[in-house]
Parts: sequence; C-alpha cells; structure tokens
Amino acid sequence: MMSVQIKEVVNKKQLKTWVQFPNKMYKDNPNFVPFLSMDEMDTFNPKKNPAYEFCETRLFLAYKEGKVVGRIGGLINHAYNKKWNKNAIRYTRFDFIDDFEVSSALFNAVVCWGKERGYTEIMGPIGFTDMDHEGMLVEGFDQFNMSITFYNHPYYIDHMDKLGLRKDIDWVEYLLTVPEKPDERMSRISEHVLKKNGLTYVTYKDRKSLRADVKEAFELVDVCFSVLYGTVPLTPKVIDKVADDYVPIINLDYVCSIKDREGKIIGFGALCPSMAKALKKSNGKLFPFGMFRVLKALNGKNDVLEMYFVAVAPEYQKLGIPAILINGLLAKCIENGVKYCETGPELETNADVQSMWKTFESKQHKRRRCFIKEI
Repeated sequence: MMSVQIKEVVNKKQLKTWVQFPNKMYKDNPNFVPFLSMDEMDTFNPKKNPAYEFCETRLFLAYKEGKVVGRIGGLINHAYNKKWNKNAIRYTRFDFIDDFEVSSALFNAVVCWGKERGYTEIMGPIGFTDMDHEGMLVEGFDQFNMSITFYNHPYYIDHMDKLGLRKDIDWVEYLLTVPEKPDERMSRISEHVLKKNGLTYVTYKDRKSLRADVKEAFELVDVCFSVLYGTVPLTPKVIDKVADDYVPIINLDYVCSIKDREGKIIGFGALCPSMAKALKKSNGKLFPFGMFRVLKALNGKNDVLEMYFVAVAPEYQKLGIPAILINGLLAKCIENGVKYCETGPELETNADVQSMWKTFESKQHKRRRCFIKEI
C-alpha cells in the first residue's frame, strides 16, 4: 500500500488546489456549501489579508497514489497567544478522506511545525480572527451549512478522537422561524426604551452613510466580542478589509444601528440573505454565472437570512437593546417575506444570547466544536 505524501503549499497553483479540495471532495453531498474560492485565495494571501500582521501560516496537502486526499492549514496567531497568555498553534481547513493514515499525517505536519516553534498545545479548527470560519460540525450533518461556516463528514469526529484531541468548546446554531406579523407589544416597548434613554434606531438608505458608520460599528463589535473564546483584537486594517468586502454588496434592508444622544453607536445589527444555494450552484466560483447568482441571492427574493452580528455596548445590554435590534430587523424580514433566520455560531455558554430565541419558534439544529491537545 502506497504511503501518504505530505507536501507544503509553496506556490499559487498548489494554493488553488488546496482551496478547491473540499469543493471536489464534497461535490455530491447535498448539504455542503462551498467557500467562494476567490475569497479563500485572498484569505491565505499575505498581501491581501491584513491578519498576517499578527499571524503566520503553513499549508499542507496530502497525496496518495498521486491524488490529493486531504489538506490542513497550520496557523500561529501571535495576537491570540499574547491576549490570552497561551502557547498554542492553531489548525484550520482540515479536510480528508476517511483514512486515518491521511488525517494523522496532515495533523502531524502541523504538530511538528508547532513543536519546532516551541508551542505546547494545538487547537482548532479555528482561523485568523472571529470573522473567519471556526469549529468542526458535530451535529446537523443533514443541514445546509451557512456561507460563513464549515461543513464536514461525520467521520471527522472519529478521526479527532483517534488523534487524541478533546473538546475545548462548542458553538451552537439556531434556526428561527420568522413570525407572520410584528410583535406590537415589543414594538411599543422598544419605542419606550429608546425614547427614555435618548436613543435613536437608525436604518441605512445608502452605502455612503453605512460606510461612514461601519468603522465605529465594528469597533463596537470588537469590544462586545472581546470576551469570547479565541477572539483577538480587530486591527484597523482588518476592519477596513471587512468593510471593503461587505459594504458594497450587503442588502441595506438588514443593517441597523442604535445611537445615543451624541450620535455614538451603542448597538449594531446585520443580517444577510443566504448565499448558500447560490454558492452551491456555482461550486464556489464567481464566473461565469456565480456573481449573478450571488447578487440575486443578496438583493432578490430570498426567504432565508443569515445572522452575522448583533452587538450592544456592555453598559446598555441590560436595557433590552439586543431585543430592540432583533425586533427591528425581524420587522423588515416580515415585510420582505423572509421565512427563516439562521444564527451564526454562538458559544454554548452564551446564555444571554440564546435566551432571546426562546421568544420565537426556534430550534438548535447544528453544533460545531473546537478541539485542543497538548503537544
């Protein structure tokens, strides 16, 4: 039996093979949604991704009998280790056929790099920042993955166990059914809370006004998310990159903020029409028809939304501001005929966020995990 060969990605051609491997491996899986290949190429290009200011990567491909059978990315996040006083290397984009010889060879390539650099533990799958894909799917294999999350086969779980990895934390995801009509009581309460505290609910009619607010909005997101697992400070360049990626295409119907008397943003919410079906149909490619499908999904009739951000300044969270943001966004969903909203991954320990979903018809339909191991 031919042994596994591990090759490091050292050129653009190999990077393209690395990026597109899961799209080929999962092409017949009805629930797999591919990444946008162009975005993934940029993510692992130090000239395009400002997170390389505080990160290093090494990417590996596995070959067997001349065919690509797996991939993995090793990632050193210096900002994470400094913030949390850790000595960890990360792994990301870990995909492989159901062959332990393959998964162990890939994993060991990252472990060896980590040991060479003096790191004492490995964690993952987790990316550059909280804006990146994180967590391996452990429940919900019969569900479409969101355009911002990983999909993987159930057999991955057995491989993690054999590799000696253990659970560090889980994220859960919820599917919310949009109500048929707005909650009039919640609307009255929202108006009262806003007026009493001198707050203003802001919607965006043009991209220029959103662009003017987006830096401050993501600075708020950075503060609110800073206590969460694995997060690192969002640098100005990272925030600029997120803004450049999303402001030109985001559907303005599903973006809102709340400002105080001085015009400071104290709450920010953003949903996005699901691009999952469009990306699947185009297999992660923008050309020749992928861009048209993505834009149609974002701006045409779409009955599924993905929840990207709901962030509220800590001193305002107990006033019910998160519920006001959700109520306002859902009103627009009802107006536009949206049927479902999918939350992004939420830490299983984040009871405050999950308590909001109890007021809706909802179900926790997916779970993903970050693993850890001493090396």
